[in-house]
Amino acid sequence: MLLLTSSLKLIAEIALLAMVGQWLLGLLAGAKRDGNFFYQLLAVLTRPFTHLTRLISPRVILDRHIPLATFLLLLSLWLVATVIKINICLQLGVAQCQ
Repeated sequence: MLLLTSSLKLIAEIALLAMVGQWLLGLLAGAKRDGNFFYQLLAVLTRPFTHLTRLISPRVILDRHIPLATFLLLLSLWLVATVIKINICLQLGVAQCQ
């Protein structure tokens, strides 16, 4: 259970950092961000999560709000995984969680 929780937490962390990096690079690159190689690379990393969010969200949510919804869902997943990992580590003992 600890491995599953740690894996989910790691996947959420990577996706969240890719989304933040994509957002910051989009701010720096401006209108030419779609031609930027690194922006496209970060978009490839976040695309599965945004597609999943689009699938589970109602059609009322506009497409331009999907990245924000994706970020909030990933942040929620990270928080839940962190709390579960802390609880597991407290039950097993901190020495066995390292």
